[in-house]
Amino acid sequence: MNQPDLRPTTLIAPRQLEKLAGRIAALLTTDGQDEVQPGVILHRRSKTGEPIHGVVEPSLCIIAQGGKNVTLAGETFHYDPAHYLISTMQLPMVGMVMNASEQNPYLGLQLVLDPQIVTSVIAEAVGVSSPGNGCLKALDVSPIDVNLLDAATRLVQLTEAPDDYAVLAPLIKREIIYWLLKGAQSGRLRHLARLGGQSHRMAAAVAYLKRNFSKAIRIKDLADELGMSASTFHAHFKAATAMSPIQFQKQLRLQEARRLMHSERMNAAEAGFHVGYEDASHFNREYKREFGRPPKQDIEQLQLRSV
Repeated sequence: MNQPDLRPTTLIAPRQLEKLAGRIAALLTTDGQDEVQPGVILHRRSKTGEPIHGVVEPSLCIIAQGGKNVTLAGETFHYDPAHYLISTMQLPMVGMVMNASEQNPYLGLQLVLDPQIVTSVIAEAVGVSSPGNGCLKALDVSPIDVNLLDAATRLVQLTEAPDDYAVLAPLIKREIIYWLLKGAQSGRLRHLARLGGQSHRMAAAVAYLKRNFSKAIRIKDLADELGMSASTFHAHFKAATAMSPIQFQKQLRLQEARRLMHSERMNAAEAGFHVGYEDASHFNREYKREFGRPPKQDIEQLQLRSV
């Protein structure tokens, strides 16, 4: 398991977390998630241990109450109210709430990061040094500090006042990015802005695979399109996403197949074929390996949980 960065940070007070938790609990009174404003998503869970599969947008994630594990390509990251998580690419991940109950539910905030706004703040914050190590991996956890938590709390509060939100939220989002730039993940945030290096190419590769996940992909053709050798492309892609392009494509296929069976009521054969599997038995094997159950049993369990 990836251990959070434990370097000293500006200490947060329990009352600050209580304030954020109270606002999220008031806005989201039942389990689930709600996009209360574009790109501002609140999460609430009162049970632990249920894996949640999905493709996560580039985001800042803060926990006001509870704890969570996020697994990317076999590597698990733990975070809690003392730490925030940043993802800088669209990545297929598995989340699992580790600390929650009916009395004290897991409460979280997800802020989708707009690369254009990040780029703009970076351009203006010319005097801000970059304490981050510039690691290419598109996901990590770091200690949160009082300034970042305060700005996030004010953003959530504003969602209850739409007129005020329209004027002030853009300023607070820029403030949040500014505090992130001054923190341990500054280098990762700069990759999101696609300033130099290979990060812009990896973002283009991720976007291409998302658009074409059901098609047969030749890695050499994709690498040629990006102006890279196949081996160089493979190495940079895995450094950024923690998985190979083929593994990434498989994750997208299986998650879409699961959605089609659950939401669109397709059977396993139809869903597998729709996402690019020509062999039904191959699809069933990979599906069970990913989700722990054969397709039919897994969808039955999902439907029971949604009742």
